[in-house]
Amino acid sequence: MAINWQAYENPGFHDELIDSDGQVRPPARELLNYLDSLSTDEIHERQHAADLAILEMGITFTVYSEGENIDRSWPYDIIPRIIAAATWQQVDAGLRQRVAALNRFIADIYAEQAVIADGIFPRALLENSVNFRKECMGVHPPQGVWAHVCGSDLIRDHEGRFLVLEDNLRVPSGVSYMMENRVMTKRVFGELFENTSIQPVGDYPTKLFDMLAALSPRPMDYPEVVVLTPGIYNSAYFEHSFLAQHMGAELVEGSDLVVGSDDCVYMRTIDGPRRVDVIYRRIDDLFLDPECFRKDSALGVPGLMRAWRKGNVGLANAPGAGVADDKVVYAFVPDFIRYYLGEEPILPNVPTYRCDLDDERAYVLDHLDELVVKPANESGGYGMLMGPTATKKDRKHFARLIKGEPRNYIAQPLIRLSTVPTVVDGGVEPRHVDLRPFVLQSDEMYVTPGGLTRVALRRGSTVVNSSQGGGSKDTWIVEG
Repeated sequence: MAINWQAYENPGFHDELIDSDGQVRPPARELLNYLDSLSTDEIHERQHAADLAILEMGITFTVYSEGENIDRSWPYDIIPRIIAAATWQQVDAGLRQRVAALNRFIADIYAEQAVIADGIFPRALLENSVNFRKECMGVHPPQGVWAHVCGSDLIRDHEGRFLVLEDNLRVPSGVSYMMENRVMTKRVFGELFENTSIQPVGDYPTKLFDMLAALSPRPMDYPEVVVLTPGIYNSAYFEHSFLAQHMGAELVEGSDLVVGSDDCVYMRTIDGPRRVDVIYRRIDDLFLDPECFRKDSALGVPGLMRAWRKGNVGLANAPGAGVADDKVVYAFVPDFIRYYLGEEPILPNVPTYRCDLDDERAYVLDHLDELVVKPANESGGYGMLMGPTATKKDRKHFARLIKGEPRNYIAQPLIRLSTVPTVVDGGVEPRHVDLRPFVLQSDEMYVTPGGLTRVALRRGSTVVNSSQGGGSKDTWIVEG
């Protein structure tokens, strides 16, 4: 028996494949026609085959639970998310605009700080920023770019509008899973790729290498690029090794690198030291260089900041870029776009209340049962309060946290996230999704066509993070 789409109901939400009248949206017609040719049992068989393939291929992520590191197979749903190419053009333009403004802000913060002098951004927020690095003052990275890899999280509301939920500018992850999702979907629905024009994502490693190569202090066609990982116990280690392999770059740990007396970085090899031109670092700032930051760090490279400041090595993302990876700073990005670019934002923010402002904090405390409260610098869905589903005890706890450190919290209304059909035990049901496209910038800018769609696999849940029980889907940008 085929899927009964007449029973597929999703009142009050924007479903991206089926409209409110139960009709298939034009970009999804090929997919839905194909799914109609399969029985529910066949769809479940393909889902099971995909799960086994992921297990055999070792596509994993790590969950930190009760002091243990648990490797789990990457959770993947076979029904792709589909976005019309015309819609994506606007999203692409909005992401380019946003990343350009963010890079201008970071460069300004570590130089003239005109954005503060002109009253656009409060100095007090900078002084209390946990990701501002005074050691980066006066540095001018190549092309003036600090955030070379950005992963902004997007959502669609009940009207289908794309909104920016947050910006990830330190060590954004997930792009390897975007690529593996595409490989897996080609195995599951190979026939569809013959008749549907789907924009490719497989060239990302080439784009990434080209972006990194443009940061090289030495003019070479193939500079020495390495990926710096904290090691096998990091939750994103699969991605670190994946990207290094696909770029043809060396995967290194801090102990593999050394800064010489000439303030250049060298990689230890069996043939002797080999100079490194560019480091794609997947280590947080504070662990990069024990001479400069945490003295007890065994993950970084002593002298690395000195080599970078002298222009002898390229670093992506640049140290200090995390000053803009802050949910309080996020609230100012529309103002940055107007200030630095003289343009109106193409992609709006989610309405955001700053708890450091007395009137907004008072509103948040009075409406905790309606709002989502987030700490300014956490990731992975940790440390959040989902007000509408939280207990009174949890809301009282967060009220104390907000009063104690108001600068560290923002609040947002609970957006009715869009949904996409997803395979469940009983057949197919709507599940909420978000989207993380990736933007690369050095001398040129590149936006992935689509990105990593994360899906809340639990019915009614809007928490999409894999560490919190979420999964993922392939994302298709198609004409129609």
